[in-house]
Amino acid sequence: MGMKIQYCFAVIALILAGCGTTNVDPNVEGGPDGTIAYQVPVDASEPGARIEVNGESLGVTPMTLKIFGDRDGTFHNFGSYEFLVRAYPPGAARPAQTKIFHTGVLMGSEDKIPRKIYFDFGPKPSTSPP
Repeated sequence: MGMKIQYCFAVIALILAGCGTTNVDPNVEGGPDGTIAYQVPVDASEPGARIEVNGESLGVTPMTLKIFGDRDGTFHNFGSYEFLVRAYPPGAARPAQTKIFHTGVLMGSEDKIPRKIYFDFGPKPSTSPP
């Protein structure tokens, strides 16, 4: 009977060891806290819109954002309830547009990382005199 118990423990140990490993795609870039990198294109109805992420200016459209998120495709909480992407239209002083994504802190909602982020500034303001 002792041999059967040892065999059962060995089988359980192998099963548990298999559960702890994950198939990691070598082409996927890893990030902090077990996250992975998602490449998200950002564009706007007017090229050259300045893009800020969480208050940091990162470039102008069209561009690609690298977002480190959870393996299930959702935003990771790096200490903030929200992930903010803001676009400032080029040229004339017009209001910025902001996209807000929730990071799932505590029992809060958790948004999926979009495949693309697009800002539509509508028609360009008229520059000709009335």
